[in-house]
Amino acid sequence: MRKLAPVILLAGTSVMLAACGGSGGVFNRDRPDEFAVQRQAPLVVPPDFTLTPPAPGAPRPTEGTASDQALEALFGGPAQRSRIEASVIDRAGSAAPSIRSTVGDTGTNTVAKGRVTRDIIAAPEGDGQSATTVIPS
Repeated sequence: MRKLAPVILLAGTSVMLAACGGSGGVFNRDRPDEFAVQRQAPLVVPPDFTLTPPAPGAPRPTEGTASDQALEALFGGPAQRSRIEASVIDRAGSAAPSIRSTVGDTGTNTVAKGRVTRDIIAAPEGDGQSATTVIPS
């Protein structure tokens, strides 16, 4: 009896530790993803009772996805533009649908910015301690 107690204790401990294992353990089962759960909007009685019922399996039109709700919570809805912003957007107009093809075309005219701009862009990164200023005469 005295030798049986440690064996039972060892077997019980190993069974409990086996339950702490990762996937593929003794009791492997599919678990729900707790981050994929989303709340359902509360039921609302529509003010107009002549609405047609939705199609079966169609998403609810008032709800949206969890990512849309997160973006709405973080950044808010569409803000109204000021008169100046609306004026600038109206004057800018819309981009041509083929603008990306036109930019890479060899016939597109470009403006040469000069050696100074090229040198600034090609300059190595640094903390600026060894920078010098040259004043042309």
